[in-house]
Amino acid sequence: MNSKYYTAERNIQIVIYLLKAHGIKRVIASPGATDVSLVASIQNDPYFEMYSCVDERSAAYMACGMVAEMKEPVVITCTGATSSRNYMPGLTEAYYRQLPILAITCCRSNVNVGHYVDQVTDRSNLPNDIALESVYAQTIHSPEDEWDVMVKVNKAILGLKSNGGGPCHINLATVYDKDFSVKEIAPIRVIQRYMLQDVMPSIPQGKVGIFVGAHDKMDVGLLDAIDTFCSIYNGAVFCDQTSNYKGAYRVLFPLITEQCSVSQGETGLDLIIHIGHVSNCVLKAKEMWRVNPDGIIRDTFRKTTKVFQMTELEFFSAYIHGKKTQSNTTYAEWKGKYESLLNAMPELPFSNMWIAQKLSKEIPEKAVIHMGIRNSIRSWNYFEVPDSVLGYCNTGGFGIDGGVSSMIGASLVQPKKLFFGFFGDLLFFYDMNSIGNRDIKGNVRILVVNNGLGQEFKNYSCYSSMFGDDTDKFIAAKGHFGNQSKTLVRSYAENLGFEYLTASNKDEFEAVYKRFLVTENTGKPMFFEVFTNTKEESEAFEMITTLTKTSKIMRQGMKLAEAPAMSGIKKIIKSHL
Repeated sequence: MNSKYYTAERNIQIVIYLLKAHGIKRVIASPGATDVSLVASIQNDPYFEMYSCVDERSAAYMACGMVAEMKEPVVITCTGATSSRNYMPGLTEAYYRQLPILAITCCRSNVNVGHYVDQVTDRSNLPNDIALESVYAQTIHSPEDEWDVMVKVNKAILGLKSNGGGPCHINLATVYDKDFSVKEIAPIRVIQRYMLQDVMPSIPQGKVGIFVGAHDKMDVGLLDAIDTFCSIYNGAVFCDQTSNYKGAYRVLFPLITEQCSVSQGETGLDLIIHIGHVSNCVLKAKEMWRVNPDGIIRDTFRKTTKVFQMTELEFFSAYIHGKKTQSNTTYAEWKGKYESLLNAMPELPFSNMWIAQKLSKEIPEKAVIHMGIRNSIRSWNYFEVPDSVLGYCNTGGFGIDGGVSSMIGASLVQPKKLFFGFFGDLLFFYDMNSIGNRDIKGNVRILVVNNGLGQEFKNYSCYSSMFGDDTDKFIAAKGHFGNQSKTLVRSYAENLGFEYLTASNKDEFEAVYKRFLVTENTGKPMFFEVFTNTKEESEAFEMITTLTKTSKIMRQGMKLAEAPAMSGIKKIIKSHL
């Protein structure tokens, strides 16, 4: 077997590839068994400048001297057993002198830890002052493993220079593969970090998007910088209701990317710049850049190539200085797509989505909306609200906890603003104690869509819906909290001083909803309970996400073709082809 090239172990290949991509070439190797695959591979690569040291403690201190002299990172690598323990004195020295030393400690799989397997020690908990970053690069068995190792190795290497720099650690697994016949390592994604003082990379030619996850209200300076950036680089700003960007290039994109004919989140954009926090929406491009003062790799859509450790205003200001505007086709294209789908929308059945469609344009100016996870925020993400209206949702943990409480907390510190909450019944009952707070004022308006279960699990797109009525028992938790009682919430809300409204169909809704949206503070909080059924909820969702089908007839035909009764006919037809 050829033994003059790289190991076939993909996780080790990734380490080697990324060391070279990040310009790290000096390696001090100590002898051992588990680091053979790494050491043999890099000693066959003329890019690396290798040194040998038997004693790991001495190797770590040698690295300190090299880094101090050359001002460049150095790798030290060793085997299993107690060898890595000997790195600790030297890495402690490096930590307090902020010297970028990358310790690669090779090992057998971590599954062996704690089982009295020879030479296997637990390296998962390091002292606080020997490494800024410590990661485990496991053996790769799937694309998910490869992505995970890629991110972690990039993270460890970038940590060498992060926030002043210092030592970092990779615990690198091996299976002792004897295949060293790989002549060229398949490329792996390289992630770079930029600080404000660095030379900034060029914006690629083509279509550029800015994706704004959950975000606080933007000030005028940031809005102007983003708008100017879009005018220069043919950009658009992709938002959901929690993005809170209200500039000239806003596109409420979920209606477009969640069509069933579209591969989830695909945009065809060349670059997306990602700002903000967690969103319930997916967006993809050829390349993604993340901008945040924390400088952390957060590879949300698995396309990140660059991280900019700076404020959003600093980032956009750096790219617009001295540049000229150009014609913008990206925004026009996406705004046109949105308007076209909106105009093609049929009459929806009585549902969370119909309610969002009905109320969205009539929310009072300068009000604040809070939405629940997940069906409620999805519904509101399809329809625009007035520009002065801000939107929030507990997307951080992305559970149904505390949505009502968050809205009430906000309403208490801004008593002159109207706060509207749109929640499902499970979320409300989970947090219902919050409306008993004695300090709630008349600026609170809560609308609960009560369909008697967790609607998310009944939607046609959710795989749990395949179980039909059996989904209701435990997955969708049907029948709790009064099983759509018409008096339970009413009595509770009214006894707590709320004005109570209710509707069970469109006519009843039309008769009372104007009261819910009245612009003045009436002196009493309001509770609007709307009863819907799960079948119409799912139908509304399906209608909205199949707008790109050419007609209602086609949708009905597809539904008929997918019916169980058609399976036998399909088999007969197929047998005669």
